[in-house]
Amino acid sequence: MKLATWNVNSLKVRLPQVLSWLETNPVDALCLQELKLDHDKFPLQAFADIGYHAGWAGQKTYNGVAVISRQPGADITRNIPGFEDPQQRVLATTLPFGSESIRVISAYCPNGQSVGSDKYQYKLSWYEAFRSWLQSEMQRYPNIAVLGDYNVAPADEDVHNPEKWVGEVLVSEPERAALQSLLDLGLKDAFRLFEQPPKSFSWWDYRMNSFKRNAGVRIDHVLLSAPLVNACTQCIIDKSPRGNEQPSDHTPVVATLRT
Repeated sequence: MKLATWNVNSLKVRLPQVLSWLETNPVDALCLQELKLDHDKFPLQAFADIGYHAGWAGQKTYNGVAVISRQPGADITRNIPGFEDPQQRVLATTLPFGSESIRVISAYCPNGQSVGSDKYQYKLSWYEAFRSWLQSEMQRYPNIAVLGDYNVAPADEDVHNPEKWVGEVLVSEPERAALQSLLDLGLKDAFRLFEQPPKSFSWWDYRMNSFKRNAGVRIDHVLLSAPLVNACTQCIIDKSPRGNEQPSDHTPVVATLRT
């Protein structure tokens, strides 16, 4: 089973790229973030035409998440139960996984804008609520995969120039601690289960030829519960879509699991 995550930075703009990527990379589930379209404008038929189902939570202009899957999902949850938030940032669905099932969560964690800002405080409180909910989800679902744009680079090796990023949003200690609090639940960063090339990143700024210089950060992650860690055979970053004309500033991360 292959699971992927991709912040597409507008599905309306990037739909042809997503469809093309799925036809070349027929993963079992693709978690999307930053749909940036109204819930009723989701292009379900376009995915059905290539053999996929979808669950989604849309929001005009900002945010929005989806899980595109080969099999129809069940028990869909939108947003964090009990956490009042108009921003559409979480969608969870249950899919077949061999003779068992797997809970797949697509998450678009807040950016935080700048350290100390109101949006930064919102980010930290959102992470706290997300952690609490994940803890309860993990008690219900042994096989759980949380994929998305976490807007946190876990370590200095995940940043192209750590010295220039010290104390900045995406790498500040409170943000890294918030991400670590999810790992402390028993989740593992699938990418770091394997030896990886140095300077492996998933996001590059549109400015200053960042992609050509590989001046990026790794903020898109696949987190797996213990049974799935044992089943994971590979996790890669597919940089090719970042070279498209009018690309997203993010690129897919793909994990392969034995069923």
